[in-house]
Amino acid sequence: MLVAMTVAGVVAGVAGLSIAVVAHNRVNQVVEECADLLRRQLQSAGGGPDRQALRDLAIVHYDALKEMSGHRSFSLAMINANGDGVVLSSINGRTETRTYAKAVRDGHPIESLSPEENQVLRAARLGKGPVISMADPLADFGNGARSPSPTP
Repeated sequence: MLVAMTVAGVVAGVAGLSIAVVAHNRVNQVVEECADLLRRQLQSAGGGPDRQALRDLAIVHYDALKEMSGHRSFSLAMINANGDGVVLSSINGRTETRTYAKAVRDGHPIESLSPEENQVLRAARLGKGPVISMADPLADFGNGARSPSPTP
């Protein structure tokens, strides 16, 4: 009986060790494939960061309407490394929802922003996202909208 249990234990140990070795080899193979893929992508991208890719994100939830509570409205800022992007806001009420999109150029809004939109834009530019609150103290980059360039 003792010999049979010993043999069973040895067989189970060898089987477990074999499975572990196969799994380890497969993990190494997958890691190497991922590293090769990343190397190829960096080479094709010129090795530098994509300044047009969205980089800075922040979202703030709030109560925009007196009839609604529970922070159902939100503003979301999505900005790239150049400071260009958009601030999206969704004002949610019991019977309707309004959605706004406001462009941002060089880190400044093209048109005026609400206090919530201004807060979320500042948070995104400072890298304080993704989720912030209206109570978060943030640096001010100017509250006024940038005037559009005159057309010739």
